Amino acid sequence: MKRANYMEKGDLKMIVVDKKKYKMAINEVAKEVHVQVHGLMREEDAEGYMIDLQDTINKVSKNEYTFVVDGTHQTPVPSKVVPQLEQTMQFYSSLGFKDILVVKPASKIAQVQIRNVLERINFTGTFIDKVQHSM
Repeated sequence: MKRANYMEKGDLKMIVVDKKKYKMAINEVAKEVHVQVHGLMREEDAEGYMIDLQDTINKVSKNEYTFVVDGTHQTPVPSKVVPQLEQTMQFYSSLGFKDILVVKPASKIAQVQIRNVLERINFTGTFIDKVQHSM
């Protein structure tokens, strides 16, 4: 369990959480909160992820910040896991951020899965190819 708190020179990006399965960062200049998941999130990782997410988003004024879900490293999920992916995206939408950006996964299959989920939940954010300020 590695937890980092540091600022990158000139970027004012603070890595709040840096774990094997996910990272979370706050970019105060761009007014963005970034979350990035690596691979498939297992049930045993999900509880810690949710705790870390709450801690991270409680550090900012959500109505002034954009929430960036960096799906670049997201792998395709088994069909039985799609409902959890749907619930997660719905949860992100309910957090009260000014805007939500979802970065397309490198995997074409995962891209299609996420796009389909976003369409089903009437996602009001934006599905983008890449993010300008990455972690």
